Amino acid sequence: MNSGPDELIPTRASLLSRLRNWNDQQSWQRFFELYWKLIYNVARKAGLSDPEAQDVVQETIISVARHMPSFRYDPALGSFKGWLMQLTRWRIMDELRKKQYESHGKRLPREQALGSTVIELNAGAHDFQLETLWNEEWNQHMLDTAMQKVKRQVSAAHFQMFHLHVVKQLSAKDVAKRLQVKAAEVYFAKYKVSRLVQKEIKLLENNLV
Repeated sequence: MNSGPDELIPTRASLLSRLRNWNDQQSWQRFFELYWKLIYNVARKAGLSDPEAQDVVQETIISVARHMPSFRYDPALGSFKGWLMQLTRWRIMDELRKKQYESHGKRLPREQALGSTVIELNAGAHDFQLETLWNEEWNQHMLDTAMQKVKRQVSAAHFQMFHLHVVKQLSAKDVAKRLQVKAAEVYFAKYKVSRLVQKEIKLLENNLV
C-alpha cells in the first residue's frame, strides 16, 4: 500500500512508538527504508567492505528491535540522531575489531602491521571520525528525504528544472535550452522548489533529529 506524502516521514515519536509492536511490518519496513542507506554509507566510509556494511545495517536494525520493547524516547536525554549513531557505532566497531587481526579469512599475528582505514585504531579518533561521517551522511539523508517529499508536491517540469540546475549544476541557460523553456522559468522553479526543500528540512529537523 502506498503512503501519501505526509506519511513519507513519520515523526520520531509516532514511528518509534509503533516499532514497539514487533508485528507492525509496515512500520519496520518504513524504518528500514528511511535509515538503511544512512547506516550503510557511514559503514562504507568507515572502511568496511560492501558485505561488512550490509552486516552493520542488519545488526543495527536488529539492535533497534531489541531496544524497542523497553525503549522510551525522551528528547531531554538525547537526540534520536545521536541514539541511532551510537547503535551504528557499536556495530561498526564490532566489524573493525573482526578486521583488525584478519586477512583473507586468516588470523594475523598481533605483531604484524595492519592497513589503516578512514577510522584510526585510536578510540578517540574513532569517535571523532565516525561522528563527522555520521553528521555528513545525516545531512545528505535529510536533503534527499526532503527532496523526495517535495517532488510529490510540485509539477514534474518544475522539479526537473530544479534537479538539472541545482543538483546537476547545469547553467540556467543550458537547462532552458535542453527543456525548451525560458531561463526565467528555470529561475522560478529553482526558487520555488528550494524554498519547499528548506521548509521540509526544518520539519525533519524538528521531528527526526
